[in-house]
Amino acid sequence: MEETAAQVEEAVGIAVVGAGLMGAATARALARRGHGVALFERHGPGHGLGSSHGSARIVRRAYADARHVRLTGRAMELWRATEEESGRALLRMTGGVDHGGADVGAITSALDGEGVPYEALTPAEAERRWPGARFEGRVLFHPEAGTVDPEGAVWAFIELARRDGCAFHPRTAVLGISRRGDHAVLTTSAGTVRADRVVVAAGAWASDLLEGPDPVVPLPRLTVTQQQVFHFPRHALAGDAPTIIHHRDPLTYSLSGGRDGGPGDGRKIAEFLDPLGPPVTPDIRSGVVDPRARERVTAYVREWLPGLAPEPFNEATCLYTSTPDEEFVLDRSGPVVVCSPCSGHGAKYAPLIGELTADLAEGGDPGDPSFALDAPRG
Repeated sequence: MEETAAQVEEAVGIAVVGAGLMGAATARALARRGHGVALFERHGPGHGLGSSHGSARIVRRAYADARHVRLTGRAMELWRATEEESGRALLRMTGGVDHGGADVGAITSALDGEGVPYEALTPAEAERRWPGARFEGRVLFHPEAGTVDPEGAVWAFIELARRDGCAFHPRTAVLGISRRGDHAVLTTSAGTVRADRVVVAAGAWASDLLEGPDPVVPLPRLTVTQQQVFHFPRHALAGDAPTIIHHRDPLTYSLSGGRDGGPGDGRKIAEFLDPLGPPVTPDIRSGVVDPRARERVTAYVREWLPGLAPEPFNEATCLYTSTPDEEFVLDRSGPVVVCSPCSGHGAKYAPLIGELTADLAEGGDPGDPSFALDAPRG
C-alpha cells in the first residue's frame, strides 16, 4: 500500500493516536462500524522506533489464568478473519511449548478448564520430537500457537481501515491533547483537530501525551524499557519447530524469525523484561544492544538450543511499556480512551484490543475491571 497522507480536517468523529498494532486495529474496527475516523502516526507505519515492528511475534493460547485463555481464543478468531479479509498471510502456526518451572502447571490447569487441547511430554520425549532443543521440568505442547507478522498486520489493519473510509495521517505528530467539555482537541504538526472522541494508542508516548504539564487523564504507573532481541542461524533445529517459552529466571523465549530470520529462517530469541534494562523514554534511548544481554542469550543458546549456531547474526532493540501487574489499560475518561500499553505480551491480542477499544469509543464499559484506569496494580 502506498504511504500517502490525507489532508488533516479541522473536526473528526474519532481520532486515533498511534498507528502501531493497537491503534491500527482500533481504527480498522471503528471504520468498519461506520465511524468517521482519523488515524495519526508521528512516524511511518511499521517503523522500528516503538513496539510494533519486525516480522515475528508469538501468538498462543497458553496462559496461567482462564481469563486470558478465553481472550486469546477470541483474538485468534479475529486474526484469521483479518487474514481472510485483507488477503495477507499473517499467522504461522507451529504450535508452542512451555517448559521449566511451576508456571507450566498453572498453564495446564487453565487450558484444562477452558477445554484447550495440549499434550504433556517428558523432556526426553520433547527432545526426540524436536532435535536441537533441550527441555527441563514439565513440558507442555499446545498446537494453537505460532507467530504473527506484526509489520504485515499493521499494514493489513491500515489498508482495511482506509478501505472503509478512515483518513490516515502518517508522519503527523500529535503534540498535545486537551479536553474541552465533551470533546477533545488535538494539537498536531499539521494543525488543530477537534474530535468527539480520541483514542490514545501511543504506546511508549502515552504518558507524555496524557500526563504532561496539563494532565488529561491520570494513568497507572507506566514503565518504558528498551529490550533486545537476537537471531541465531539454524543448523539442526527445524525451521517449523514450535515457539518455546522457558519458564526460568529470566523467562526466555524463542520462535521462528520470519523475514528478520533471513533466507535461512533464523531463530529469534529474547528474554522477557531484561532484568538489567533501565527505564528509558521513547525519544531518549540508545538503540544499542546491551552486550550483557547478548552474552546471556548466547550462553542460553549454547546450553538449551544446541541446534543453533551460538553467534547471533541479527539483533535489534524495541520498547516495552509495562504496568506494575503487566495487565493492559483499556478504559475511557470523558472523551479520551486509553488503549493498552501491553506490557510486552499484547501483540497477540491486537485485533481483539481493537474491537474492545472501539466499544469504549462508542460509549461502552471497560468490560474487564482489571483493565480499568483505577484497577489495583500491585
